[in-house]
Amino acid sequence: MILQGAEPFFLPAGEKGILLVHGFTGTPAEMLLLGDFLHKKNYTVLAPRLCGHGTSPEEMAKTSWENWYHSVCDGFYLLQGICREVSVIGLSMGALLAIHLGIEYNVRKVVALSAPIYISSEKMLHSLPPLEKSGGRYVAKRRRILPDLPEQCNVFYNKMPLLSVHQLLKFIEIMKKKLPIVEKPLLIVQSKNDHTVLAESGEYIYTRIKSSCKEIFWLEKSGHIVTLDLERERVFTKIADFLAK
Repeated sequence: MILQGAEPFFLPAGEKGILLVHGFTGTPAEMLLLGDFLHKKNYTVLAPRLCGHGTSPEEMAKTSWENWYHSVCDGFYLLQGICREVSVIGLSMGALLAIHLGIEYNVRKVVALSAPIYISSEKMLHSLPPLEKSGGRYVAKRRRILPDLPEQCNVFYNKMPLLSVHQLLKFIEIMKKKLPIVEKPLLIVQSKNDHTVLAESGEYIYTRIKSSCKEIFWLEKSGHIVTLDLERERVFTKIADFLAK
């Protein structure tokens, strides 16, 4: 059963499509405000729900990074069928999925928000049990809740399956090897106050991609979920400017 508020959303408008990809243990709800902003600028917006997300952590534990990526591909095919061009915007793990999509498909532009290369939770990573001992085990996950956010934006898991953490780490290593073949225009948004992903992740991606059109947009006050945090309006405006170039 899909959690209330975790459903994918589709906002039809013009011939330019935007695919929004949520993050690890998150849901399309964390992309709602950005989706509304871009829809008002006449973009057709689709935010799919990644496989195993928005249901239960136990369901997520049965999925792999390939399953999550296939959800993104499904969304791309849907948008491609109704739009003249498609750009993709991903948050956290969704940012790496967006970059991967840009490598394999005819995506116009890519925006990577809080993309993970270096994880801040070193203590958790060092204590992560091996894959064969991670089944049925979970770790609590906290998220900063801002008082001015609509309630419908706060739909996410409060614990992470350790099997899925292994999948995330595996996917990060795969993407580190693939960065040198990234050629699509890429905007990287990274906050220096992110307590989930180290800010060096943005620099790592920027220096390794092949794209001739690339940029890092730094934030000072935001946490990890930049689509919902204090500087979200700055992020939305920067994304719109990048897409319009």
